[in-house]
Amino acid sequence: MAFTLRQLQYFVAVAEQGSVTRAAHKLSISQSSITEALKELESDLGVALFERHPRGLSITHNGHQFLRHATRILATVSDARNSFTGERAVAGGKLNIGVTSLVAGYVLSDLLARYRRACPEVDVTAIEDNGGYLEHLLIGGELDVAVMVISNLRDRMALQAEILETSPYRLWLPIGHPLVSADIVTVADVAREPLIMLTVDEIEENTGKLLTALGARPQVAFRTRSVEAVRSLVATGAGIALLPDLVYRPWSLEGDRIESRDVSASLPVVQVGMVWRKGSSLPQSARDFIGIAEAMRSARPR
Repeated sequence: MAFTLRQLQYFVAVAEQGSVTRAAHKLSISQSSITEALKELESDLGVALFERHPRGLSITHNGHQFLRHATRILATVSDARNSFTGERAVAGGKLNIGVTSLVAGYVLSDLLARYRRACPEVDVTAIEDNGGYLEHLLIGGELDVAVMVISNLRDRMALQAEILETSPYRLWLPIGHPLVSADIVTVADVAREPLIMLTVDEIEENTGKLLTALGARPQVAFRTRSVEAVRSLVATGAGIALLPDLVYRPWSLEGDRIESRDVSASLPVVQVGMVWRKGSSLPQSARDFIGIAEAMRSARPR
């Protein structure tokens, strides 16, 4: 029996959420429906997509490989549906986009690919910089729209923002780390460990403020602007990381496993969204870009 789109949606939700319980809550369906769909999908593919253990599920290497195909299939289906709705950009035109470092490879790449397929004759220019500078360019009219972290948007009087994705902070750990099997991970546990700090999009500032406010002082072992470097350092046991779930992947480039755990504290979330200047007369190219982004958000399993 061939797998179904519903099975793919359930599989992606479990892979993203890290548990059947959280996926069922996100999709507003029963856990048994997801469990049955996963069993049928694994039977059809002939491989195990998840490892079952007392604490829940962890994605296997085969599951990680299939996840790329599943997300691509769902994106293609979404594109097919969207091709019959909404206005498309007129031939030609320009679109100037800004993006912050954290979201460049995790949100913009897919969004921009869809936009180029829908509006192939639009000349697109994208620049990557910090949020403060992108706000300056938006207000000055040098950018049409930016895709960026909006949790700390400075000039909300001059700028319009729309949330695309909300991502909670989670703890990254190497396989075999004692905290992987802990029933509860506390902020005190985090403070006792060497921390790999990501220094883009104010992540370092926010993480430091978070731990200080909760009575802990971070022991920073390494600072880097590269998410891939964080993965490699965590996977090889150089330290742990506290980062938005948006950028979590269970494998480093070297193929080493990375675990992810919740922390028993009220952690903030990172909001990623589109930003443009309030009151500006957006070109059709920018309006189409915003529309495609909204369609992507609506198409995600809930």
